[in-house]
Amino acid sequence: MASTLAKFLVAGLVVAAGGAAVAYAITKPQPHPAEYWANLGQPDVANGEKLFWAGGCVSCHSATGAQGDAQKVLSGGHKLPTPFGTFNIPNISPDPQAGIGSWTLAQFGDAMTRGVGPKGDHLYPSFPYSSYARMTPKDVNDLFGYLKTLPPSSNVAPPHELSFPYNMRIALGGWKFLFFNDKPRVEIANASDQVKRGQYLVEGPGHCGECHTPRNALGGLDLNNWLAGGPNPEGEGTIPDITPGSESIGNWSEEDIASYLETGFTPDFDSVGGSMTEVQKNIAHLPKEDIQAIAAYLKAVPKK
Repeated sequence: MASTLAKFLVAGLVVAAGGAAVAYAITKPQPHPAEYWANLGQPDVANGEKLFWAGGCVSCHSATGAQGDAQKVLSGGHKLPTPFGTFNIPNISPDPQAGIGSWTLAQFGDAMTRGVGPKGDHLYPSFPYSSYARMTPKDVNDLFGYLKTLPPSSNVAPPHELSFPYNMRIALGGWKFLFFNDKPRVEIANASDQVKRGQYLVEGPGHCGECHTPRNALGGLDLNNWLAGGPNPEGEGTIPDITPGSESIGNWSEEDIASYLETGFTPDFDSVGGSMTEVQKNIAHLPKEDIQAIAAYLKAVPKK
């Protein structure tokens, strides 16, 4: 009897160990293989600057109230309140100690597109790598090259203010398993090259869905309601629906949307407001053809 019980216990431990090994294999940090970032050549910093504005880097990473060239000092320090705790935005300036000046392209690229930090740990999705995952290696290389031309800052942001269990980074592997991928957010049949470009900008570097799409209780995007609006992730007010069937911009033409993104004025001559103010100012730096591509995509996404 004792021998049989011992066998059952051993078998149970083996099964548990095997399950734990499988779970770890699925949820461990998964950077790209080294060759993914190899042989990309010298970065095109002009293209990197476009991506910098498309991604709205200054909105989170520059000092509060920074204007003009001071916006390009990416010292971090902003507080991002969420239902899971407060995230303190890090310094991503070229400073080698406080910022990312000592990072390699692979470390930067894996942080951007895989949510893996330079020490091989999971990053919190308050950094929108779940959108940046769609960026091409070339664009990541170009953006990294541009960031290295900006002024360094020695500011060190404080650690995130998270309580248990959200302070356990190991759990992020489970979150990634459930919600993280680099597939298109929506399928658009017979999309033109212009719409495809807009999809890349909106779903990738622009990360528009991070605010304009509702989330479930675990913070995953509800892709059945892509861009259909929802509660502000920062807890104040709501973010509007920007699908073609919406009350906000549903009756706008592509030209109306493009003009709004470029000038900040609606077709009724109202002006952009709230958190969209900074977004619009960032997008206005993009070439006209990219702004028009964003507008074309927003008119092509499925109605809700």
